[in-house]
Amino acid sequence: MSKVGLVNARISLVVVFLCSIAFAQYCFAASVYKLGPRDVINITIFAGGEKQVDVNLTVSGQGMVNAPFVGPIQAAGIAISTLENNIQKPLAKDYFVEPQVHVVIKEYLSLQYSISGAVKKPGKYEMQSAATIMDLIAKAGGVVSGRGNVAYILREEDTGSDGNKNNEPIKVNLVKLLDAGDMSYNVALKSGDAVYVPLSKGLKQGESKVYVSGKVKKPGLHDYQPGLSALSVCIMAGGFDEFAAPNRAAIIRMEGEEQKVIKINLEKVVEGKLADIPLQPGDRLYIPESWL
Repeated sequence: MSKVGLVNARISLVVVFLCSIAFAQYCFAASVYKLGPRDVINITIFAGGEKQVDVNLTVSGQGMVNAPFVGPIQAAGIAISTLENNIQKPLAKDYFVEPQVHVVIKEYLSLQYSISGAVKKPGKYEMQSAATIMDLIAKAGGVVSGRGNVAYILREEDTGSDGNKNNEPIKVNLVKLLDAGDMSYNVALKSGDAVYVPLSKGLKQGESKVYVSGKVKKPGLHDYQPGLSALSVCIMAGGFDEFAAPNRAAIIRMEGEEQKVIKINLEKVVEGKLADIPLQPGDRLYIPESWL
């Protein structure tokens, strides 16, 4: 074999190896991924040596799918292998002998994240697999010059190991992550997370802007003006998304070196049952996703 042929053969082996790794990673991600509302799945049922059903279904806002022969069944919050088993059992009991059920995720529409601040393309993004903060920053075109040294991840309330609720933003050291390449700072995101990358303290954009992220139709930066409130900036952002939970909105505000989270029920504000909250320059308003 010539040297050129040998090189081409080695390149082919490397390509095959890398493709096999990528496929294995995809299979692993699909096996551990928990389905969520609006995900699109394909269900195929085999029995008696023949394909009985081949259908695409969308997980409802309540987390259900209308499985063939079985009817409504819980899908959100479980892995596809569990869903396959939950469909197979009633099929084997009432309809077919030794049926086989295969579920494939067609679209990961429940994986949504938003990012604002010092990135090139702030906004809301849907990902095809579970993402990290680096994935989201890359999706947003990368950071701009003059970005700050810390990013903030705003997440719906988590229950800690002590059983207490935690709504404090997660801080990510961008110097370690982006400048030093330390992947231990590459935090895994959860669907619905809102990432904020501030500008460095030397830049004054925070003195004239407010930020809206989460379940609004047009997340991003808005010019601050006197009298601007939480509800009015949501209107400027195109209104609430279909899956928004305005009753659990939160304003993130810097007071000196401390970060303060102010919760506000915007549903009651809309109904006139609660006073709106005036915003301040640099405020970040987050509208989470509905649990239903």
